[in-house]
Amino acid sequence: MTAATSRTAATSREPADADASSRVAPSLRLDALTIFPEYLDPLHVSLVGKARARGQLDVHVHDLRDWTYDRHNTVDDTPYGGGPGMVMKTEPWGDALDEVLADGYEAGAREPVLVVPTPSGRPFTQRLAVELSARPWLIFTPARYEGIDRRVMEEYATRLPVYEVSIGDYVLAGGEAAVLVITEAVARLLPGVLGNAESHRDDSFAPGAMADLLEGPVYTKPPSWRGRGIPDVLLSGHHGRIARWRRDEALARTVAHRPDLIARCDPAAFDKKDRETLSILGWRQGPDGRFGPAPSDVEE
Repeated sequence: MTAATSRTAATSREPADADASSRVAPSLRLDALTIFPEYLDPLHVSLVGKARARGQLDVHVHDLRDWTYDRHNTVDDTPYGGGPGMVMKTEPWGDALDEVLADGYEAGAREPVLVVPTPSGRPFTQRLAVELSARPWLIFTPARYEGIDRRVMEEYATRLPVYEVSIGDYVLAGGEAAVLVITEAVARLLPGVLGNAESHRDDSFAPGAMADLLEGPVYTKPPSWRGRGIPDVLLSGHHGRIARWRRDEALARTVAHRPDLIARCDPAAFDKKDRETLSILGWRQGPDGRFGPAPSDVEE
């Protein structure tokens, strides 16, 4: 198989249940360049796979080694200045990105954004997921080894927005797992992808009422399981009380698991009832207006 044929095969694969009669114009094109295309096979299943089958998400996975021209398909070399590990070379990445951009433009895609998974990038948050979901075209460059030669990002930053993004304070063997995480977080925000358009509005960190808060506990049938019931308020049918209970539970869970989110939250985001709940949870408003643990709760 020639390099050109291999590239075509890699980018044209569609979910098996795709039905041309039910497809719609995609709201997001996604390209991913990797030396392990099979790592991204989960993009064919579940929510993302269904979005692809309906045509809402246009995914193209490319094998970076198709842009190598030596017998060993080399994509890395030793680092200048010495040190452990290997660094991914400029040539394969540059040639690959040039061709992916050209192909995308030819297909009608516009306004590409380069998304670079890296532990040294900005934290990936729900706010960033919302921002990326509004973009029409994302190009992922998951690296391996010690990362990609810095000149690649410097070069493409002169042509298009480059987002260097970290999914957490830890190091993986490569960026493909981050591509899966970011893609799922972004795809579920696209219009029509979720069965219920309201579903993501009550998520942890969702913009609006849940910004900077974790989502509280959820329950479903049966009403009793191993002696454990459902909070009475959820069975009351009183929407106002249910909304208040959920808000209080979100505050309690955030205080317990992510107190840093409460501490940095804009005080204006809390109404009178929120402040009462935070007081019950042992938090007080400081001189700067922000909330923090009451003095007796702060360790000496």
